[in-house]
Amino acid sequence: MTTTAGARPDRRRSALWITFLVLAVLVIAVFASAGLITEWMWFSQLDATQVLSTQWISRIVLFVIGAVLMGGLTFLNLHLAYRNRPVYAPVTPEQRNLDRYREAVEPLRRAVLIGAPVVLGFFGGAAASAQWQTVLVAMNAQSFGITDPQFGIDLSFYTFTLPLLRFIVSFVMALLVISGIAAVVTHYLYGGLQVGQGPHVTRAARIQLAVIGALLALTIAASYWLDRYSLLTNEGERFDGASYTDINAVLPGREILAGIAVVVAIMLVVAAVWGSWKLPAVAAGLMVVSGIVLGGIYPALVQRFQVVPNEQSLEQPYIQRNIDATLGAYDLQDIETIPYSATTEAEQGALREDAESTASIRLMDPSIVSPTFQQLQQIRQYYAFPDVLSVDRYDIEGQERQDTVISVRELDLNGLGADQRNWTNDHTVYTHGFGVVAAYGNTPGAGGQPEFFEGDIPSTGELGEYEPRIYFGQNSPTYSIVGAPEGTAPWEVDFPSDESEGEVLSTYTGDGGPQITNLFMRALYAIKFGSQEILFSDRVTDVSQVLWDRDPRTRVEKVAPFLTVDSRTYPAVVDTDGDGTKEVVWVVDAYTTSNDYPYSARQQLEEATVDSLLVEQTGQQIVLNQPDNINYIRNSVKAVVNAYDGSVTLYAWEPEDPVLSTWNEVYPGLVKSIDGISGDLMAHVRYPEDMFKVQRTLLNTYHVTDAAQFFAGSDFWRTPEDPTSEGNVAQPPYYLTLRMPGEEEAAFSLTTSFILDASNRNVLRGFAAVSGDAGDEDGVIGEGYGKIRLLELPSGLAIPGPGQVQNNFDTDQDAADTLNILDSQGSEAVRGNLLTLPVGGGFLYVQPVYAQASQGTQYPLLRYVLVAFGDEIGFATTLDEALDQVFGGDSGAEAGDADVDPDTLDPDGTLVPEVEEPGEEATQEPTTEPTEGSTSGSGTPGADTGIATPDTSTAEGRLAQALIDAGAAIEASNEAQTSGDWAAYGEAQDALNDALQRAIDAQIEIDNAG
Repeated sequence: MTTTAGARPDRRRSALWITFLVLAVLVIAVFASAGLITEWMWFSQLDATQVLSTQWISRIVLFVIGAVLMGGLTFLNLHLAYRNRPVYAPVTPEQRNLDRYREAVEPLRRAVLIGAPVVLGFFGGAAASAQWQTVLVAMNAQSFGITDPQFGIDLSFYTFTLPLLRFIVSFVMALLVISGIAAVVTHYLYGGLQVGQGPHVTRAARIQLAVIGALLALTIAASYWLDRYSLLTNEGERFDGASYTDINAVLPGREILAGIAVVVAIMLVVAAVWGSWKLPAVAAGLMVVSGIVLGGIYPALVQRFQVVPNEQSLEQPYIQRNIDATLGAYDLQDIETIPYSATTEAEQGALREDAESTASIRLMDPSIVSPTFQQLQQIRQYYAFPDVLSVDRYDIEGQERQDTVISVRELDLNGLGADQRNWTNDHTVYTHGFGVVAAYGNTPGAGGQPEFFEGDIPSTGELGEYEPRIYFGQNSPTYSIVGAPEGTAPWEVDFPSDESEGEVLSTYTGDGGPQITNLFMRALYAIKFGSQEILFSDRVTDVSQVLWDRDPRTRVEKVAPFLTVDSRTYPAVVDTDGDGTKEVVWVVDAYTTSNDYPYSARQQLEEATVDSLLVEQTGQQIVLNQPDNINYIRNSVKAVVNAYDGSVTLYAWEPEDPVLSTWNEVYPGLVKSIDGISGDLMAHVRYPEDMFKVQRTLLNTYHVTDAAQFFAGSDFWRTPEDPTSEGNVAQPPYYLTLRMPGEEEAAFSLTTSFILDASNRNVLRGFAAVSGDAGDEDGVIGEGYGKIRLLELPSGLAIPGPGQVQNNFDTDQDAADTLNILDSQGSEAVRGNLLTLPVGGGFLYVQPVYAQASQGTQYPLLRYVLVAFGDEIGFATTLDEALDQVFGGDSGAEAGDADVDPDTLDPDGTLVPEVEEPGEEATQEPTTEPTEGSTSGSGTPGADTGIATPDTSTAEGRLAQALIDAGAAIEASNEAQTSGDWAAYGEAQDALNDALQRAIDAQIEIDNAG
């Protein structure tokens, strides 16, 4: 009775634990199923289920293979060792101690024999499953058509096959080591292997361990043999790839060691048959000693006593291999290097031939004017613009390909008040952004604000009719539930309206996400997003769609997991189908990469692509799925993501790329032909930034293509730091429309400068531009697209680099006086991007200067332009005036000079200055009257502020009065902007300009008098 009564609680506890375990398994299964099913529906929505199915099937197959091999081999060795254990009575102290251990282990023996292989099998399966991409590319490898310079093998062997072979060898080695350990432990525990009173090994143990050892030795031999090929991708101190020592000392050493390992394997087989361990022990010892001598000592001796004294001559062939491979791997083999003897003397009319370039100089800095877009075009607090806007080009008002600054007005839920934040608003009401905002890149508007040619809500401007709703963007909510049954009143907010009850509402009619067709699907999405409201909300109906993973980069990365996406994406309003219907799309550049290209220089991708623009994008996820290191890259895919329905289209931009060709075999039909790109879309494809950043990083050294000069390293360059950014952050490349020296036409280009590789000298050494005009509206790819032209300056020429020019700007007395005044009265100067242009036979630097309030509502407005050519500096309120200051009053590059009226030219080709009409005042006398919008309540400035009225009869008095008027004008501007009175705002800005000019004139008079 006692036994029975005592057993009931145990049975109850056992049943409770079983119930708990079953429930835990069910919960895990439900959550896992919710993730898997919803993920399948996401890919199904994009017609990309083959991506998911291929990945899942390959992972499952590899997991099973890895688990069976690891778990099965471990179980086999444990089973064989236990089954062949010797049976005897323990007589020695060692045997008696082991007997106690055996008794302790015996109750758990079955669990160990089964559990250990299962656990190890799980880890083995996971390791194999993680190599699914390696396996797929090896099975579908396409030829490069290029052989390596050492073994003469096609490069596809190194990039596709060798990584798989190395994994197989490593995996087999791990299998044998773990199995060997399991066998040794079991044999020792059960007496098959004794080491106490003299070593003793039973015949069964000897055979089993010898076979495992022989297989392990053969695996080591295979590893040594594969090491020969891996030498070609070594990362060296001076250059990457196999060096003289690698080829002449390490390579033969690996071959010898592979042979010794085979001998060891044979000796172990002999030992298994004959029962003597002497020969394999000697062979194993020889392999260890040989490994130390051939793998370490001998190469070190060769390097120290043969290479170091003759390094340049001995390494020269291998350096040349590295140069040639690097240029090919990074698509730099066709770069055009142009000697450029830049002048530093500014002459009249020097820019006349470059009028098209100077007329296109972009004064709107996309990293500066975002707050201005926000203030003037936000419309509602729940809309926002990114920190850094995009640069593109559009045909506007009959003029072709004008540089523009563009962005979409995205949804920003953080702009809603706390009382507006609830599940209904966050996920069903505020679901999308609205419209595109675009401004001229080179033409400021009234008061220095951007000159918008597209904006407002509803969208109006030069871009024509298009679908303005932005459901997929860089700042979209985590998920939104959109759509409603036919006949239901809409509830999604579009934009504000005075004619309706506050907001214009709409219902999503696209096909952007999976439908929630029943209660089961509701439950799945409730689990996925952790939102019980999805189960109970009336807003969720049978026709509702769920939109998630809405960032364009994320969508491309998921649809094509073999691609590395660019850190920047940009919107475009285009006709993608050629049917006349425009829509907003995101253009995403994507790359195929490898880290196994023989002899090519290795780059840390994230390090090479970080610059000051990316540092400023603090609110965005910048890098997605970037590999740590690469030594091969191609911009092989242009991806387009529709901003309304989220559809993803991949175009094979470089179909001949062998890496892309290989993945096309894995995912047939996933990447479309380039022929599918419409002409309108082609006109907005540009050369990608990250690709150019990687290339320019390499050009710092690999512009030197002679091995001897490369070894000397006397002409290496570096990318200049951004002089307008805090910290040592690289200056970003800039998109500009310019005509390179020797070219007939200007092209939309991505540009960068290079300076001397010396920490204390910021001297310009080179300038590169890559043509970014992919094609025209006829869909024809431009012949010059992707062509990099490198202007190389003579080593004896000291042209100021960006850092020096910025220092000259900051210390220029005229500019400093004006900007100090600007900084002193409730405002601050903001320096824009420092642009470099090879024009006029030299280099022209242009920097826009903005002003914004120092506190309160802040947004920058263009006020001045700084220009430098050689040592000459211009500083004025317009680019034309600044250029004229530098080039003696006639730069030949006024804003309209590309189409100058012949009647305005002298016979020698110079511009005829305009003559004022009789009676027209040449200058405006400074006024002491209060400006309109001043806070003074009477005609006496400062009458109601307690500030004494300055004596305006002196220059000091006029300066003080001008500063008071400037402060009043700034305050009036802020008040007008806040109230939306743009007429008053324009008048206040005019008053501010007048006050600043009077202050400048007074300061100049004071300086001259001093």
